[in-house]
Amino acid sequence: MTPKGRAPGAAGGRAHRTGPLVALAVVCAALFAAVSVVVAVRDGAPLPVEQAAHDWSTAHRGQPWRSVARVLTATGTGPVPYLMAVVAGLLAGRGALGRFHAVICAVGALAVGQAIRYGLMELIARPRPPAADWAGPASGYSFPSGHSATAVLAAGILVWGVRRYARRGTARLWCALLALWAVAIGATRVYLGVHWPGDVLAGWLLATAVLALALLAEPFVYSRRATARHPGTPSP
Repeated sequence: MTPKGRAPGAAGGRAHRTGPLVALAVVCAALFAAVSVVVAVRDGAPLPVEQAAHDWSTAHRGQPWRSVARVLTATGTGPVPYLMAVVAGLLAGRGALGRFHAVICAVGALAVGQAIRYGLMELIARPRPPAADWAGPASGYSFPSGHSATAVLAAGILVWGVRRYARRGTARLWCALLALWAVAIGATRVYLGVHWPGDVLAGWLLATAVLALALLAEPFVYSRRATARHPGTPSP
């Protein structure tokens, strides 16, 4: 162990992870910016492919799929994402104090991501599809999709907690299930007619960029403090 209580390869492992995370954050942020420019240049008007997807959804809303979509989309907002963040913190932490700290970090990351999304939504101010086409509740501007961004944030945060707690095989299974859930949430927003597809794509890109930045900040916000409280003990 080094004098700081870290294994000799810890710095190398961290550097090995930092590069891909930086690249992911930059690529997703750049793509989000590109989509935002397209939306702004068109004054929020949908692209032909977006209009086609919207028209398809309004023509294919038979039961039980409409009810299923309404139930599923409701899990992408409100208390469910925050409960997922709390569970992530409880899984990631070690000991009462460690769990409390991990919960605060997980909930904080979700809240910051939502705040960024809301600020951009107000700044870009893209109108939603016509209200007459809605098959579910919606409010505010359309871009980026709040449900889509929140679902990706919550899923990513819970994956972080599961990976710290469960074995690799179990963690991979949960990662796949949570990714499917997040994608499904975005799909329901288009299917219910309350968002254009570009809104959903932008929500996914923004949330992925925020998650990558949160993981880059993790050693400074989470692991380093945990190590400082317990000198000589490796981070969980």
